[in-house]
Amino acid sequence: MLPYPILSLCLVLMWLLLNGFTVGHLLFGSMVAIFAGWAQAALRPDKPRLRKWYLLPKLFVVVFVDVIRSNIAVAWLLLQGKRRQNTSGFLLVPLKIEDPTALAIMAVILTATPGSAWLEYDSGDKTVLIHVLDLIDKETWAATIKQRYEALLLEIFA
Repeated sequence: MLPYPILSLCLVLMWLLLNGFTVGHLLFGSMVAIFAGWAQAALRPDKPRLRKWYLLPKLFVVVFVDVIRSNIAVAWLLLQGKRRQNTSGFLLVPLKIEDPTALAIMAVILTATPGSAWLEYDSGDKTVLIHVLDLIDKETWAATIKQRYEALLLEIFA
């Protein structure tokens, strides 16, 4: 069975358009198209299970407000220039989230928020390494991430 018959057909047609029509190209292009369809099916992620989808607008508002506030804070840091000592650093935050979709959303949130970047997730320790532009208090940052984003994502995906 072909998991994506239209994709396989299009791949065969593209192969023949690029290489010309011969029986050999038809057979080889068909084999490539079948294996490509199977590979695509193997890469398909599981569908996310949103338990409390009605909390998504709340998450959107929280993230939107935080992105605006972070933009203002980063702009203020840049305008101050050398007058202020640089306090950037790395932060290791333990997470309770295990759902891959929730982790991906958390990564997007932390990377989209100016002044922070998601660098690495360790699935063994369930910790995330984050770079913060203005890292004054590590505990406050970790608590903010856990209370504002992780708690809401756990509620949405749990």
